[in-house]
Amino acid sequence: MTDATTDATTAPPASTGPSMETPWSVSVLSTKIRDYIDRLGTVWVEGELTQWSVSGGNVYGKLKDLNTDVTVSIQLWSSVRARLSEDFKQGDRVVALVKPNWWTKGGSLTMTVVQLKHVGLGDLLERLERLRKQLAGEGLFDAARKKQLPFLPHCIGLITGKDSDAEKDVLRNAQLRWPAVDFRVVHAAVQGDRCAPEVTAAIARLDADPKVDVIIVARGGGDFQNLLGFSDERVLRAAASAGTPIVSAIGHEADRPLLDEVADLRASTPTDAAKRVVPDVADELARVQQARARLGTRLTHLLTHEADRIGQLRSRPVLASTSWIVDQRAQDLTYYLARGSDLLDRTIERAQASTTELATRLRALSPQATLDRGYAIAQLPDGHVLRRADQAPAGTPLVLTLAEGVVGADSTGPATRGQAAASEPSASEPSATK
Repeated sequence: MTDATTDATTAPPASTGPSMETPWSVSVLSTKIRDYIDRLGTVWVEGELTQWSVSGGNVYGKLKDLNTDVTVSIQLWSSVRARLSEDFKQGDRVVALVKPNWWTKGGSLTMTVVQLKHVGLGDLLERLERLRKQLAGEGLFDAARKKQLPFLPHCIGLITGKDSDAEKDVLRNAQLRWPAVDFRVVHAAVQGDRCAPEVTAAIARLDADPKVDVIIVARGGGDFQNLLGFSDERVLRAAASAGTPIVSAIGHEADRPLLDEVADLRASTPTDAAKRVVPDVADELARVQQARARLGTRLTHLLTHEADRIGQLRSRPVLASTSWIVDQRAQDLTYYLARGSDLLDRTIERAQASTTELATRLRALSPQATLDRGYAIAQLPDGHVLRRADQAPAGTPLVLTLAEGVVGADSTGPATRGQAAASEPSASEPSATK
């Protein structure tokens, strides 16, 4: 054995298992070995009985390989031994259905025998194994093709023997769990030559019934050969092609016909089938009550939370009294009115100042202002303003517009240049006579 400290390739990573610093205890190791072995399930083996001793009704023996020197310990409990239809002794060649068991306290491995037959069953087991491999290759055992069972089937199809204990167990337990459940029972032979064709026909009949939600094929425990009909290829293919979910409830826990592999659900017993197909009304009512209680609690909490939020909102000053809105808006209105009046007064004052300035400028430029300073406007009889002396020969009647009123006059003719210069108005004033 290679030292773990020198061979890093054989040492497991510290994160995936025990190490020298964190080793397992013996009990942990023994428990993990037991758990691993328990996953192996049951297996058929062939060998020779080299020891067969009875103690307290239980059998303890040895099973030796037929070709090599390999021996395993076996044990048969009294309940299994009571069901054996054959007698066994040391030296017999047998085929046994065994389940490996690891005794954690003592650290020993034993094989618990579930079924035991003389070696004559070897050919039959070989044929079943070939059929198993064929069907597995076709995908009939794949978990992906298995259909989901309905939560609460309204109508259950039951294929079983007439007046059998399996029928009574299924009906009684299903109705105890859900009294309103309905059954369509089809009786068929559950062993012998008629078993395969009758079970096949029953599956087809119930599968064609639209009211049937799930089909249970049930039979009580029995001899291995009595259960061969449920490993018949016709039955298996009928179950695989059915559109309705199939539940296999054949024999006891240790019985494993091939129908268990093809069915959508395997039940260990007919009673187990009833419990797994039909929900318990008491459990469902309890779940409904729990859901209602949780919903009520949640709703109460939500309403309380919202009521508190509304109370908090109503307690705020903004919602406690509505008069503040009018008061605040009244203050705003008074402010805006005063500001508007002030702005308007300022605007009017600016306009008045501008008007006064314009009026002053206008008066300064007005002809009336010139007339007020003593000037006059001379007009010809036709209304034209006299601008040149040659426009009014002597004796031409003139109209003189004064600052106040109008007078008539006659032209004396053109004056001398000196006289004209003395009476000529400035360039910025209109033509007038002074």
